[in-house]
Amino acid sequence: MERSDTPIAHAVERDGVWQIHGLADHLRAVSSLAAAFATRFDADRWASLAGLWHDLGKYRAPFQHYIRTATGLDAENAHIEQRPGRTTHSTAGALLAQQRLGPVGHVLAYLIAGHHAGLNNWHGGLHERLTSEEAGRELDESLSAGPPADILQPGEDGLDLRGIPGGRDGFALWVRMLFSCLVDADFLDTEAFMNPARAGQPGDWPDLNELHGRFVTDMLRLDESAPTTPVNRLRREVRDHCLHAAALPPGLFSLTVPTGGGKTLSSMAFALEHAGRHGKRRIVYVIPYTSIIEQTADVFRGIFGEAVIEHHSNAESDPGDETAKSRLACENWDAPIVVTTSVQFFESLFAARTSRCRKLHNLIDSVVVIDEAQLLSPELLQPILDVLNLLARHYGVTVVLATATQPALASRTYFDARQNLRGLDGVREIIPDPDDLYRQLKRVEVRLPADWHRPTTLEDLAERLTTHPSALAIVNTRRHARTLHSLMPAGTLHLSALMCGAHRSGVIADIKARLKAGVATRAVSTQLVEAGVDLDFPVVYRAVAGLDSIAQAAGRCNREGRLNTGEVMVFVPPQVPPPGLLRKGADACVATLHGHTGDPLDRALFEAYFRRLYHACDLDEAGIGKLLEPDGRTLAVNFRTAADQFRLILDEESAPVICVYRGPDGTDTNIDVLLGRLRNDGPERCLMRRLQRYTVNIHRREAERLLQQRDIEEIMPGLYAQFSDLLYHPTLGLLTDEAASAVPASAWVV
Repeated sequence: MERSDTPIAHAVERDGVWQIHGLADHLRAVSSLAAAFATRFDADRWASLAGLWHDLGKYRAPFQHYIRTATGLDAENAHIEQRPGRTTHSTAGALLAQQRLGPVGHVLAYLIAGHHAGLNNWHGGLHERLTSEEAGRELDESLSAGPPADILQPGEDGLDLRGIPGGRDGFALWVRMLFSCLVDADFLDTEAFMNPARAGQPGDWPDLNELHGRFVTDMLRLDESAPTTPVNRLRREVRDHCLHAAALPPGLFSLTVPTGGGKTLSSMAFALEHAGRHGKRRIVYVIPYTSIIEQTADVFRGIFGEAVIEHHSNAESDPGDETAKSRLACENWDAPIVVTTSVQFFESLFAARTSRCRKLHNLIDSVVVIDEAQLLSPELLQPILDVLNLLARHYGVTVVLATATQPALASRTYFDARQNLRGLDGVREIIPDPDDLYRQLKRVEVRLPADWHRPTTLEDLAERLTTHPSALAIVNTRRHARTLHSLMPAGTLHLSALMCGAHRSGVIADIKARLKAGVATRAVSTQLVEAGVDLDFPVVYRAVAGLDSIAQAAGRCNREGRLNTGEVMVFVPPQVPPPGLLRKGADACVATLHGHTGDPLDRALFEAYFRRLYHACDLDEAGIGKLLEPDGRTLAVNFRTAADQFRLILDEESAPVICVYRGPDGTDTNIDVLLGRLRNDGPERCLMRRLQRYTVNIHRREAERLLQQRDIEEIMPGLYAQFSDLLYHPTLGLLTDEAASAVPASAWVV
C-alpha cells in the first residue's frame, strides 16, 4: 500500500499495487455530484453540504488505521460500513450538522447518518444515536485529524426550510429525494474508483428524441401491416388522441381506453410526444404484476432496443447480456425508458433503504405511466395519491393513469370524516369522448346471474363450459381453479399462481397460438390473466368479483372483434371470496349491479362501484400519513417505520420455493443447471434474478409442513427448493396440500 499520511476513503489492490482514494477528493466529488442532482428541485446547497460531511467520520484515526492495515479488501463492497472489524464513520458529519445548524441540521443528520444503513426514525433511532457518548467521540476524533477548511467550513447559506416543496406535507418526500441524491452520488464516485472498468456511464443512452423517431417508424410499419378492421381503426384513433393531448401542460392525466383498444402503445405515444414538447428526461412505465411486466418490456424493447431496462424481482438477465450500464440503470434508473412494477415504484417512494431510495431523484422531470390504475391498493390509497400529487406539483412529473376502468380518485368528503379522500384533482382525460369510444369498441354481452344468492357448483360450471369448443373460466381462488380443472375434459389448460413464471408463460403462449390457429381451447384460470394478458376467447365465464375484474375478464373475450359479439357469463361461485379486498370488491360489485337492467359495464357504474369499495376500506390502514408527518420543532419523522409499514404485498407470511420445472416436454434442464450453480457458487445477483422465473410463493405455514415432509429443502435462509419429484405437477404447478395425494399417477405422464 502506498505510504502516505493523506486520509483515504477507499483502498483497492490492482495488479499487486494498492491504490488509494483520497478522502478529501471523495467528499468533494460526492458533494458536487449530489448538488448537480438536487439542482433540479432547488436543493443543491443541502445536497452539497451532505456530500461534504457524509464521510467526515473517516478522518478519525481508528478508521484510517483499519483501512490502511487491512488486506484483501472486498473491492465490490469496500465502502459499506458495519462489516466485521469496521469502525463507524457516518455519525460524525450528522452530529456536526446538528450542532452547527440546530433543527435545520436535522435534515442533514438524517441524510448523513443514514447514507449506508438507511433513513432512521428520529425518536428511538437517530436522536439517541446523536446524543450518545460514542457519537461525540467520533466527531471529536474526526475534527482533531484536521479536515481541509473547504470541507469543514464550506459556508452554510441557502438552507431555508421555507422552500420545501409541498411544505409540511412534502417534507418526508423532499428528504428522501435529497437522500437519493446523496447515496447515488456516493455509489457512483465509489464505483468509479473501485472498479473503473465496470463503473457506470450515466447519460450514455439514446435520447428520447431519437427513441421517438424509432417509435414513429415502428408505428407506420404496424399500421401498414395490420388488417383493416374496425378495432385497428379505433386503435389508431386512440393513438392520435394521445399525440394531440401531449401538447397540454405537464401534470395529471387519465387515459380511459377499453381493453383491446391499444392502450399500451398509445400511452407510450403520449409519453414520448409529451417528453419531447416539455423537456422530460425519461419515461417510467409502471405495471401491476410481474406476470405481465416481461411481455410489456419485450414489446418496448422490440422498438427501442437497449434503451429499455426492466426493474423488478423477476428481472431475468443472462450473464452475457447484463452490462455494467444496464446493471447501474436498474439500480438508479438512469435510462430513458424504465419498465417496473407497482411494488418497486411505490415502495421505493416510501423507502428508507439506500438501495430503494437511490433511484428517486431520477424520477424528477419524467413521464410516469401507471398501467391498470384501478389496481392501486385501497388500503394504501391515501399515501399513494399524496405522493403522486407531490410529484406532479413540485418535481415536474407528468402522471398518466391508464386503464379501462378509471377508479374514483377525485377528492371527496364523507359523513364519516375518517374516509375523506385527498384525491387527484385537475386530472385531464386524454380521450375526448370515452363513452363514444366504449360504444364503438363494445364487443361483448355481459350476462349477470338471475339470482345473486344462488351459487353455481363447479360441477355445473364444468358442464356448461364443455358445451363451448373454446371458453375461458376465471375463478377467485387457486383451489377452485384446480378443482374445476379436474372436472373438465382432457386437454383443458390451467393457470394459477402456484405455477412458476416460466410455466405460466409457456401456457399463455400455447393458448394464444391455439386460439390464433382456430384450435378448440378451454382454459381455467385465476384472476392472473385479467391484466395485460392478451387472450381472445369467444366465451368467458367469470366468478363474481369486483366490477373492475369483470370488465378485465371481458377484455379477454372477442378482443380482436372477430365475432359480432362475444359472451361473458358472470356466475355466483360455490363459496364467497376469502375475507379481505377480494370480498369487499365482490360486495361492492353486487351492490352496484343489483337491480341494474342496462349494460353492466356502463362507464357510469364504475364511479359508484369504486366509491363503495373505497368507503369499505381504511384508505391509510397503516397510518403512513401520521408516521411521515414532521414534528414542528425537531422535524422528527418515522422514516423507517413508515417504510416497514408501506407494503403493497405483505410478504411476512410468504415463503419462496424454487420449483423444478423442466418445460412442457420435460426435457429442459435449465433449472437443474441454475440450482447447481446456486448450491456451488451461492446467491449471485444475476443467478437469483434468473431463478425468479422458477419461483412460487406459498404461505410460510405450508413451507414448514413441506420442509418437515422433506418435500422441499431450505437451500439458504428463507429460500426453499423443491426436493420431491412429485411436488410439482406438469399442469397444476406446485401441490401444497392433501390434494397432491389425490392426483392419479397417469396425470404425471408428460
